[in-house]
Amino acid sequence: MFMNFTTPSPRRARGFTLIELLIVVAIVGILSAIAVPQYRDYVIRARLTEAFTGLGSVQTAAEEFWNNNHTYEHLDQGTPSRMPSAENFDFTLVSASDSAFVVKATGKNQMVGFSYTIDQNGNRKTLGTFNANAWGTSDSCWIDRKGSTCVQ
Repeated sequence: MFMNFTTPSPRRARGFTLIELLIVVAIVGILSAIAVPQYRDYVIRARLTEAFTGLGSVQTAAEEFWNNNHTYEHLDQGTPSRMPSAENFDFTLVSASDSAFVVKATGKNQMVGFSYTIDQNGNRKTLGTFNANAWGTSDSCWIDRKGSTCVQ
């Protein structure tokens, strides 16, 4: 019988080539460039619900205050729930008279720059946003996303 004593063939190298790694890095970079800004906008929109919910609760408390007192004066005194506190927004009574009030939500922490109001008639205004060029302002609604899109 014939035996082959030749040297064994060299093992094939295992792993990734430099080109394969560069392609993966490029794909991850492209996906990150798209996903990170979208995620950031999503987080901002989620935090804005704090302002909208707080202003809505103040309006409800103000109407209850009106029913009991027939005035909006001293709306910010008494029941603590009239001016809610939130992690990302401060709520302040801008003005209050016998027949009118304006409450403002001002952003803090990561929401600095955002500012919204509501009055006794339910009129909503967006006084300021994080980036006024991208988000916009409005005298007739609360803007909740880029492109000056209003909350419905």
